[in-house]
Amino acid sequence: MKATYLISAIAGATLMSTAAIAGTGAYDNMCAMGLAMGKQVKTDCSISGEIGGTTYCFGTEEAKVSFMKDADGNLAKASKYYKSL
Repeated sequence: MKATYLISAIAGATLMSTAAIAGTGAYDNMCAMGLAMGKQVKTDCSISGEIGGTTYCFGTEEAKVSFMKDADGNLAKASKYYKSL
């Protein structure tokens, strides 16, 4: 029983922290992986990750995983494309 309560508490805290940052990402809430690929994909920032203290939004969990495999390289590509808009 104790383990169940702990897991529930952790899940609740995670959901609350995700909700707290939803809607507050870099690149005007566009998907960072989309930008790295030269596409504009608007998100609600409900899927996000933090790099160097900045929150980046993603359209899907898969986009986030792909982005994080080469965060520095993808961040450079995303920034370059975003600045060109």
